[in-house]
Amino acid sequence: MKPETVHSLPDAAATAALGAALARALGPQPRGVIWLLGDLGVGKTTLARGLLEALGVTGRIRSPTYTLMEPYDLGGSSVLHMDLYRLADPLELQNLGLADYPPQQHLWLVEWPEKGGGLLSAADLKVDLKVAGEGREAHLSGPICEFLKVEH
Repeated sequence: MKPETVHSLPDAAATAALGAALARALGPQPRGVIWLLGDLGVGKTTLARGLLEALGVTGRIRSPTYTLMEPYDLGGSSVLHMDLYRLADPLELQNLGLADYPPQQHLWLVEWPEKGGGLLSAADLKVDLKVAGEGREAHLSGPICEFLKVEH
């Protein structure tokens, strides 16, 4: 059984705070693949923004809804924030230049990873956001989940 933790997110500020907590847990040179799962409007981009800001990204953090991918330089590595919602075919991933950013050296934040079919790297961490009453819940699971000490 894969480890899973559940976090209550009463509002957008709590969602961004969870992203910041994930950034702190991942450390200053994060690597790997994080899948951000959930329906439209559930807070995937809000969580990604909180994570990116906590990693030190300054300036405008754009949603990659139309560009599919926004890279952010952290100095020794990069974070790729991807939104694959508009992907018509998983083969379109080949046009994004992902080979230039291997997840062993960079961090991938992937919204709508299911649109990538089997062509995406497996997730080291899955963050599944769900509506829960007036707020949200974040279900964290994956191989690195047991090593993350996430408090927000």
